[in-house]
Amino acid sequence: MEHLERSKKQNRAAVEVRHLRYCIAASDHGSFRKAAAALGVQMSTISRAIRDLEDRLGASLFQRHVGGVDLTYAGEQFLHRARIALEQINGGIRDVNAVGRAEIGRIRVGIFSSLAGGFLSDLLRTYDRDHPKVRIDLSDGNAADQVAAIRGMRLDVAFLAGTENWPDCEIDNLWSEQVFAVLPAGSALADKQCLEWSDLAEETFIVGETAPGPYVHNYLVQRIANLGIHPDIQPQRVGRDNLLSLVAVGRGLTITSEATTVARIPGVVFRPIAGEVLSFSAVWSPKNDNPAFRRFLSRARTISACWRSGERALVPSW
Repeated sequence: MEHLERSKKQNRAAVEVRHLRYCIAASDHGSFRKAAAALGVQMSTISRAIRDLEDRLGASLFQRHVGGVDLTYAGEQFLHRARIALEQINGGIRDVNAVGRAEIGRIRVGIFSSLAGGFLSDLLRTYDRDHPKVRIDLSDGNAADQVAAIRGMRLDVAFLAGTENWPDCEIDNLWSEQVFAVLPAGSALADKQCLEWSDLAEETFIVGETAPGPYVHNYLVQRIANLGIHPDIQPQRVGRDNLLSLVAVGRGLTITSEATTVARIPGVVFRPIAGEVLSFSAVWSPKNDNPAFRRFLSRARTISACWRSGERALVPSW
């Protein structure tokens, strides 16, 4: 019984957005008739709604007279807060609409390839031009961790090397890059314009301990093991940029994808490895309904089509 009485009191006190709009319009125009005309509704609709609101609040908001209406003291107090509340609601509506149109928002992106150039560079540059208020958060990481973050909705999408199918995820193969050996400028191998794995088999390689280092390590083992040789690979606790600097000072060779070759590292040269092409895919959750991400994925597919047709120069700038 006590619960029912409490529910009745809550219903009596409930205020709807239309009540706020009608009261503000009546106050601004000084008349229910003029407010109705401005809002495109019947005067009786406004009059009845405001009377209903006054009954719920237990106080008169307007003094009615022949010339129109004036606010009571209670009405002045109510209208002050009503205007603030309605502006907050309208602001929320504008924000939601903007999110739905991908004008604002946030995209969390896991990456594997370099951002120095190539596909991801094109994607980020063109998307930013069209959606300057969408925030893009980037993070490196190994494939398993990034896919776990996607399943947990902590990442919207990850761009990973390979075409592996990940359970509970969508995958779209988007682009490929040539694999390059990274050599010291003074290396004898730098005289060759293209290398074979047999040219590299006896060399010392260095890889990072964090992503994409483990992937590169396994890639090297697989390729050189095919020649019957176990490669000399030395892990280094440095990032991608410092790894290339270590190559420059002669600590060893490494390999990278085509996107990295845009970078200019003193003392380093890049040479393609014959026949070695690395595919990259977008991985995301089918449950992801982030509008900004959906536009981002659509842009990635458009750029992918340009790359596949060999028309990289025609990547749309929007």
